[in-house]
Amino acid sequence: MDTTTKQFRKRNAILAYLRQTDEHPSAEMVYNHLKPEIPDLSLGTVYRNLSMFKSKGEIASLGAVGGVERFDGNIKPHVHFICTGCETVTDLPKIAVPEELNDQVTHQTGGQIENCQLTFVGLCKTCKEETK
Repeated sequence: MDTTTKQFRKRNAILAYLRQTDEHPSAEMVYNHLKPEIPDLSLGTVYRNLSMFKSKGEIASLGAVGGVERFDGNIKPHVHFICTGCETVTDLPKIAVPEELNDQVTHQTGGQIENCQLTFVGLCKTCKEETK
């Protein structure tokens, strides 16, 4: 298999994993998941591809969770909950991103909204019960 084919195989595997998981993985999580099936995968390759996908708008960065950048393959506007205890990131599909929020921001800035990430931060049920 030539180098270009290997690169595309790795790139496609990284993007496919991000699109099929709801874990909101870090680069290391992506690497650890794919390494068994792609033994010559390097962490550097994962970081470079995540950066490229992010710059092209193919994935979203959720920012740092516990000091580590986390990613989402679902780029449609949706709501997240991040637990400050266990650092789990959860999609909240039953909560819609309010369109009026986009309208308010557009009105106040005079700009054009391209994306909205709405994130709630706190303790999940399990972590909340552990703190009692």
